[in-house]
Amino acid sequence: MKPIRKAVFPVAGMGTRFLPATKAMPKEMLPIVDRPLIQYAVEEALAAGITELIFITGRNKRAIEDHFDRAPELEADLEAKGKQVLLEAVRGVLPSHVSCIYTRQPQPLGLGHAVLCAAPIVGNEPFAVLLADDLLDADTAVTRQLVDAAHQHNGSVLAIQTIDIQDSRKYGIIAGTPVDARNTRVERIIEKPAPENAPSDMAVVGRYVLEPEIFDVLRRTQVGVGQEIQLTDAISGLLNHRPVFAHRYVGDRYDCGSKEGFFRATVAFGRKYHNLSLD
Repeated sequence: MKPIRKAVFPVAGMGTRFLPATKAMPKEMLPIVDRPLIQYAVEEALAAGITELIFITGRNKRAIEDHFDRAPELEADLEAKGKQVLLEAVRGVLPSHVSCIYTRQPQPLGLGHAVLCAAPIVGNEPFAVLLADDLLDADTAVTRQLVDAAHQHNGSVLAIQTIDIQDSRKYGIIAGTPVDARNTRVERIIEKPAPENAPSDMAVVGRYVLEPEIFDVLRRTQVGVGQEIQLTDAISGLLNHRPVFAHRYVGDRYDCGSKEGFFRATVAFGRKYHNLSLD
């Protein structure tokens, strides 16, 4: 497999579960302590060797572009006031060798369609996909784990975790044959099945490493669950052409697309990384 240097961040969603906070602010900019969700996802990608960040945006997402841009006036003010720690934090949002590309998803047609919008930029290369709603805390970045698995097994790789089967309607569910302690060769994948139809309790979470062949499959994929073009359906089609693996990642996941998960992440990160306490 070629080196994986590009990552796609689908950030065009409306964030309705967090209204009214997201009426004027992208949900990806909601902060966990002192960093927005999208920055955690970007930092994870950088830890995996990614150097080209591709953001699939929509209306009212300008704040994401501003966040990863330079802010000369703010930097000058912090420098003049001798606030060196804050100055380094602002300057360190994005390393100088990393580039950002922004492109619009013209219609809200689902995750699969958002990924397809990146096709002209990604080209004929494998790439990562990171969903900022899933905040993954790990000693070795989860995207790094997937990249290593992709090179080892020469195929696309999906991050998975075991779930309560009653929650199967929230996830894409896979079934397959284990190839080692943490990797499974995917033989079936179904988007949001009812518990009685779920092929296993192994659920895909918001991290993927995909081969570029996924784009041709996405172009042929019809609308599915929720009247959207589902990435899960395209991956199911990809199984006919290329190997796909599911990697049981090592780390803790916080579903920051829900208020409960967002709260849990704030408390956990505050305690672990900022020495904060509720006592």
